[in-house]
Amino acid sequence: MCASLAAALTGCAEDPDAGTNGVGKLAAPAIEAKARTAAEGASAVHLTGNLVSRGHTYKLDMRLKKNGGSGKVASEASTFQLLSIGGDLYLKADAAFWSHEKDSKSGKNGGSAADKLDAKYVKVPSGDPSYKELSGFTDKAVLLDGVLGLHGKLTRGDHGSVAGTRTIRVSGDGGSGGTLDVSLKGTPYPLRLQRGGGAGVVQLTDWDKDFALSAPAKDQMVDYGKKIPRGN
Repeated sequence: MCASLAAALTGCAEDPDAGTNGVGKLAAPAIEAKARTAAEGASAVHLTGNLVSRGHTYKLDMRLKKNGGSGKVASEASTFQLLSIGGDLYLKADAAFWSHEKDSKSGKNGGSAADKLDAKYVKVPSGDPSYKELSGFTDKAVLLDGVLGLHGKLTRGDHGSVAGTRTIRVSGDGGSGGTLDVSLKGTPYPLRLQRGGGAGVVQLTDWDKDFALSAPAKDQMVDYGKKIPRGN
């Protein structure tokens, strides 16, 4: 009688994958692979959250698409905006940011020059050392590749939800290698990643939702040529 009762209860249990895109029934590596493929193929995404790297925490709010991106990056020391379009990269920050840059590089007061750059977009030359570091924040492929990585043996976890969308979770090394929530609705986009080792949490929304992206007006931009200002 107990066996019959257990079978009856199991038969009546709600299927957590009913009405979904079906990825919740796949093995963990296949779920991660589908999420990566979906992310790579998407035309646009909005990424928000915190990343911890080399002991520093960065708060990101970036909109990205295949030909560039825009948004804000904040650290313990500074906050700045980035804009990238067609390979051209622009950085906008307040006078305090530029004063700190000059002070830290030259040991001299850069107040006068910093005031001129306050709230202006400064074009970052492709040969400047900052270009490679900063452009990664606005490059959809580069940023997602760095953010979405899970480490260790992958296992399929519980069903969950992110902002009301049902998800299936995939973890690396039981969570120590990160945990990824993948959408069970429509295209299996990655919706949230808790990075391993407490290295931050990011959310990914507005997949395939286009946004305006254009170069700054000439009166809002400063072009120093081959090198952005870092002291005299």
